[in-house]
Amino acid sequence: MESQTREHLFEKAKDFVYEAGQRIKEKIHEPRTIETKSNPNDLVTEMDQSTEKFFAESIRNEFPEHRLFGEEGFGDDIQDLKGIVWIVDPIDGTMNFVHQKRNFAISVGIYEEGVGQIGIIYDVMAGALYTAVRGQGAFKNDEPLKLMNERSMEQSILALNTSWLIPENPHIEHKGVEELVKRIRSTRSYGSAALEFAYVAEGVLDGYLTMTLMPWDIAAGKIIVNEVGGLVTTADGQELDMLNKTTVLASHPDIHKEIIDQYVELKK
Repeated sequence: MESQTREHLFEKAKDFVYEAGQRIKEKIHEPRTIETKSNPNDLVTEMDQSTEKFFAESIRNEFPEHRLFGEEGFGDDIQDLKGIVWIVDPIDGTMNFVHQKRNFAISVGIYEEGVGQIGIIYDVMAGALYTAVRGQGAFKNDEPLKLMNERSMEQSILALNTSWLIPENPHIEHKGVEELVKRIRSTRSYGSAALEFAYVAEGVLDGYLTMTLMPWDIAAGKIIVNEVGGLVTTADGQELDMLNKTTVLASHPDIHKEIIDQYVELKK
C-alpha cells in the first residue's frame, strides 16, 4: 500500500471511528434492546448493530472495493483476507456497555493481503484513541507510545479471565494458570479485549492471556501491540488465525516465551 493511500485511509478510518463514538455517546443513556447470542452472557444491543451498519455504509460509500469483516452481520462473507479488509468490532465490551456505560471500545483493524496496516481502538467514554500505522509506531491521542522496557515475570501484571483457574474450564489446564498467577505481581480483567490490547501497548499491562477471541477482537490490537515491540501469538506460540476463533497471548517480549513454555497447556 502506497504511503499516501495509507495516510488517506487512516484519516478516513479515524473520522468514521470518531463519528461512531459520538453517536454512541449521544445515546448512551437511552433504554437498550438487549439480546443474547452464543450464551446468556454473550450480549448484543441495537447499538452494536447500528454502529456496525454505520461502518458498513461508510466504508462502502467511501471505499467500494474494500470489504468488511464484522461481528453483527452487516459485513461481507469473508473467507479470506485478499485485498483490503476492514475488521471491525463496533462495541467491544458489550457487557460493560450495558452494565457500566464505560470500559468498552470501538476496534478497527485494516488489513491488506492479510497484513495489518492500520489499527484503531477508541475508548469511547474516556476519549482515548489508540492508533498505529504499520512501521510508524503506536500512539495514544497522538502522543507516541514508547517501546517496551525490560520486564521480569515477578514485575508483570497480566490480564486474564479468572475462569481459566477453574478445573472444569474446557480450554486450558488450570494448574499452569495457578502457578502463573502465583509467579507474577498481579492480575486484572477489564472485560474488553480491545482495551486489554491497548493497555499492553501502553504499558499499563505486561500481558493479556485469553482463550476465545474472534478476529474482530484482535485485529486492531495486534497491530498496535506489535508497533511498540510486543508479541501477539496464540496461547501456545503459533501464528494467529485471523479468520476464526483463537486463543491469544499478547505480551512484553521478555515474558512471552516463558509464559508459553512453563505455564500454558491447552486442553485437546
